[in-house]
Amino acid sequence: MGVLGRVLLWLQLCVLTQAAYKLWVPNTDFEPAANWSQNRTPCAGAAVEFPANKMVSVLVREGHSISDMLLPRDGEFVLASGAGFSAPDASRDPGCGTGAPALFLDPDRFSWHDPRLWRSGDAAHGLFSVDAERVPCRYDDVVFPSDASFRVGLGPGARPARVRSVRALGQTFTRDEHLAAFLASRAGRLRFHGPGALSVGPEACADRSGCVCGNAEVQPWICAALLQPLGGRCPPAACRDALRPEGQCCDLCGAIVSLTHGPTFDIERYRARLLQAFLPQHQGLQVAVSKVPRPPRPRGTAGAEADTEIQVVLAETGPQTGGAGLLARALLADVAEHGEALGVLSATARESGAPVGDGSAEGLDGSDLRAELAGGVTAGLLLLLLALVAGVLLLRRPRRPTWSRRDEAAPAPVVAPLGFSNPVFDVAGSAEPVRRTPQPPAQKVENSSASRSYFINPLFAEAEA
Repeated sequence: MGVLGRVLLWLQLCVLTQAAYKLWVPNTDFEPAANWSQNRTPCAGAAVEFPANKMVSVLVREGHSISDMLLPRDGEFVLASGAGFSAPDASRDPGCGTGAPALFLDPDRFSWHDPRLWRSGDAAHGLFSVDAERVPCRYDDVVFPSDASFRVGLGPGARPARVRSVRALGQTFTRDEHLAAFLASRAGRLRFHGPGALSVGPEACADRSGCVCGNAEVQPWICAALLQPLGGRCPPAACRDALRPEGQCCDLCGAIVSLTHGPTFDIERYRARLLQAFLPQHQGLQVAVSKVPRPPRPRGTAGAEADTEIQVVLAETGPQTGGAGLLARALLADVAEHGEALGVLSATARESGAPVGDGSAEGLDGSDLRAELAGGVTAGLLLLLLALVAGVLLLRRPRRPTWSRRDEAAPAPVVAPLGFSNPVFDVAGSAEPVRRTPQPPAQKVENSSASRSYFINPLFAEAEA
């Protein structure tokens, strides 16, 4: 059995024993295009340069024809069977070697705390992990593939990275003294660097309700590494009132269900229940289930369960459709019906708001709806105040003096209309003045339509006299 076969067998044994493990993804091999400045493997006859002041181990799998090579300060080339380097011959690429040299990218760019560089061994369709748990946790087994070269930065050294075991170069380290001796060796220094430290502890998670990951203290470094390509800033969430679960670096759209549990709760059993009984009915969602520290509780609360809770994160994977809210309510109903059998004592849920850009009234949450109503009332009051001011100014307009004989009936004055142009509906209260027919002085005219003014309330769209 080859080295790769032994690694695969070991990974299968981990799965059978339900041991969680994290697999390191990037490598420093010679052939991958991602390791070179021009995003391509050096062509035949090219000049090759490695960073002069770096240490690196490079696995070479094939034969390569190069014109010259600048080697690093300290490093090694591991040649697979049939691999090697040769001088260019007549069959080389005529367009190769005429441009800039092929530069091997900085091998120190890979950080232990970058969640993008790890793959979880227990990943399943529909499941994901919050950012802090994508990096190896305290009880995880860590695997570096034996069929690839690698180099890992251990971080700033504020806190040692601690895991259950480390497997590298065909060896499994479960004791600190053995791991320390490997890290101090030349092979270890070529593959691990930085002021940080790495330690192992043989303890496994013996609690079937799960164990807290233990990466809360290093989450600032985890988030910094994750967001470095984005300039250190989170992208805006696509919904109102977005949620940030425990261990997540940025806000997301969906829902969070928090479970308080008893001694009979089994996290693996509950995770399987979600995958089999609920997720198939709610497409477009991903679920993360883990034990997290619980916010401080009032004094007098007893029991170990008061310190932790089960966090179920329901994340929308596409344009938000409300599926996370529906699933959250389904899980609350499931706890109400089967909570005792599941070992769940209580459950609460939080849900993000409507998608950004949806202007419908149905998409508004309570605060947004109150803001809309308040804005409408304010606009209505302002329009009413303007109408009253306009009416007062018209009524107080000075009149021209008129003379008439005592025995002549004085005609009734022409009253200007009190209507106004409504800026909401663009409708005038009166289009033109209404002429009156002269009346005798003793006659009193009541309810004249020419002296009426109208105001359209923009909230209720009802005309009031």
